[in-house]
Amino acid sequence: MKIEPQRWTPPPMPERAGRRTSSTPLPPLTVVGIGGHGPEDVLVAPDGAVFAGVDDGRVLRIEGSQVTQVASTGGRPLGLEWLPDGALLVCDARRGLLRVDLGSGAVEELVTEVDGVPMRFCNNADVQDDGTIWFTDSTTKWDIDSWRGDLVEHGATGRLLRRDPDGTVHVIRTGLAFANGVACAPDGSWVAVAETAAYTLLRVDPATKDVTPLEANLPGFPDNISRGSDGLIWVALASSRQAPLDRLLPRAPWLRKLVWALPEKVQPQPLDTVWVQAYRPDGTLVHDLQDTRPGMTMVTGVREHDGTVWLGSLTGTTVACFSLTSQA
Repeated sequence: MKIEPQRWTPPPMPERAGRRTSSTPLPPLTVVGIGGHGPEDVLVAPDGAVFAGVDDGRVLRIEGSQVTQVASTGGRPLGLEWLPDGALLVCDARRGLLRVDLGSGAVEELVTEVDGVPMRFCNNADVQDDGTIWFTDSTTKWDIDSWRGDLVEHGATGRLLRRDPDGTVHVIRTGLAFANGVACAPDGSWVAVAETAAYTLLRVDPATKDVTPLEANLPGFPDNISRGSDGLIWVALASSRQAPLDRLLPRAPWLRKLVWALPEKVQPQPLDTVWVQAYRPDGTLVHDLQDTRPGMTMVTGVREHDGTVWLGSLTGTTVACFSLTSQA
């Protein structure tokens, strides 16, 4: 697909982007093979089991070393959340917003189009206690197979959407630069959303739809976010920022057209890293944990549950976890 690059001047790259390890060491990882590729997000059940979706459409339950299939969406499952009735909410990049009954494996389509136009890239969500669903459509142009194009083009066609309990869908925010992770306040007073291509976490007021930065200059590409049992907003940073891309974005668009025409293997690549951060809702950074580890890279999903942090990866074949109590 052709790209139509848009000029954008990124904020100055923070010093933290140039370091490959955090000041506080990343705790030891437990890595679990899942027999599938691309467990982009992770979700923890009350009994401690972990759920993830993989690129062949399967939704998997992981308990210790045992992996079982609970459903198949027939698409590409990404973000996962719990619905109030105990069913699984799945953001499927190919099909839209889905409800999965874990008992039968039945898949129900909740949202497949918005204002009569099919969703292009349903990505991540969070659910309020009353069943209100906040979710993202990363881009209205690019699909999951060509996600890099949106980052190079910087077209900012992503959207934050809301589905009310009666099924009504609202467009809350447009013009987002690869809209990605979503996390809601327990009392519904705010919704956080990640803009991957803008290195930003935004805080949205549900009543006014006003947006303020929660963190306006991240050192990496934020992917999925989630509100942990600790009340923090956990952020998966898929890669550190890269100076060549930051230098290209404000320059003449034809330069990015040349880059896009190159073979993918010589285009800018995500850096090999395991990186998560956690913020208070006021934007205070609480945890910053990064390193390289065998068997895990490009962390796109993160979920804290009772002091254990679970990780997923768009490109990997494993999920991993670490204990916050083992921090040095």
